[in-house]
Amino acid sequence: MPEDHQQTHPTPGGHITTIDLGGLRSRFGGELLTADDGARYDTVRAVFNAMFDRRPALIARASSAADVIAVLAFARASGLPIAVRGGGHSVAGYSSIDDGVLIDLGAMKAIRVQPDARRVRVQAGATLGELDRETQAFGLATTGGRVTGTGVAGFTLGSGSGWLERLHGLACDNLVSAEVVTADGSLLTASATENEDLFWGLRGGGGNFGIVTEFEFRLHPVGPIILGGLVMHPRDKAPEVYRFYRDFMKDAPPEVGGGLVLMHAPPAPFVPPEMQGRPAVAIVAAYFGPLDRGADVLAPLRAFGAPAVDIVQPMPYLALQSMLDGGNPPGRRNYWRSENLAMLPDEAIDALIACGATATSPFSVLILQPAGGAIAAVPDDATPLGGRSAPWQYHCYGIWNDSDDARHIAWVRATEQALRPWSSGRMSLNFISEVNAERVRAAFGAEKYKRLAALKDRYDPTNVFRMNQNVPPTVK
Repeated sequence: MPEDHQQTHPTPGGHITTIDLGGLRSRFGGELLTADDGARYDTVRAVFNAMFDRRPALIARASSAADVIAVLAFARASGLPIAVRGGGHSVAGYSSIDDGVLIDLGAMKAIRVQPDARRVRVQAGATLGELDRETQAFGLATTGGRVTGTGVAGFTLGSGSGWLERLHGLACDNLVSAEVVTADGSLLTASATENEDLFWGLRGGGGNFGIVTEFEFRLHPVGPIILGGLVMHPRDKAPEVYRFYRDFMKDAPPEVGGGLVLMHAPPAPFVPPEMQGRPAVAIVAAYFGPLDRGADVLAPLRAFGAPAVDIVQPMPYLALQSMLDGGNPPGRRNYWRSENLAMLPDEAIDALIACGATATSPFSVLILQPAGGAIAAVPDDATPLGGRSAPWQYHCYGIWNDSDDARHIAWVRATEQALRPWSSGRMSLNFISEVNAERVRAAFGAEKYKRLAALKDRYDPTNVFRMNQNVPPTVK
């Protein structure tokens, strides 16, 4: 296509978007796509959550920070709104946009491990699975999520919760530095010694302050073989299993990771035929230390009751990280709510189990996750992320394939309401669909929100980066 070609096409809103890509093509080393590119455009614009079927006026697949700077300048000069996509896993739909410019970082996947220094530099298009694969070659890891297709960028900027968090902290706690393109096109380094205010904001404040093109993380010795797996009981055993697990975790060392999942048992070979497709309660268990010590520590989880499934065993850390992938494929419809829990009395357990029993889809899950350890050891004002002292979190993930959105969303909202008496707030916004201004303020608290707004005034006074859990600027 000629470089000076103007591409004009109708948008779902009924108006016409005309984009002159001539000047941009001469300055952009990646791939530029519009609706005229047909199947390729449709493939690239797809995101994890099928509730969002948006059609950007332009998808700019950047190959470098220079590309990001070029397309950002183009979008601003054209008056087009932007969205930024790393892995495209945003459950709230921030990874795409209608009639605007999608800056897609997915082609920027370079990962450079420094094993002696226990550091890794990761470009913003990498996924957690790709990061783990590179670091595990050296028996190292940083806190990653629970689904390998999640993008490193949005995951980290929103908090970064994963199996290692009780031992090594959240992903944002392991961030050493970041390369950031700000709204005016500057390329800055943010760290504890350079642009310190921006560095603070990036560790939980989301994508409000710029486009991070590269992250540097602290690494820790992990694996490559750890003790982990799954213990599963029929759903009618959930009351006893929950109470046992709550008491077990009171004295569990930080090397123990995992959680409880109310789910439907998968049609997997390790699941007895009579349980497949039936409601179950599963204990995800992992120990990040010596295998023999882990066997002793996790023994009570395996001995309690009469589990229908016990696949806790020595396994590659990479296998643990991908264990939940099958239940979280892209292309399903998702609606999520999560909260920190200040306490977990019997009444809260009963409410969790009752909510799980009314799930409207066999794909939906209700997760109870222990916190504490290294999460709570970080001072609350060290990052925008709050709620660090909460001992528990729940995650209610509505996941479905049919068209009855209202019914499934109602279940998630009803669960949130039922658990409100024990919720303590300050939850990472990464886990929440439909984030409004009130929830953003509540998540950070008044003092931190004020500090974030001041950062927004400094680095993005016209709110260029607003397709996120937005903290709008106060300047006029």
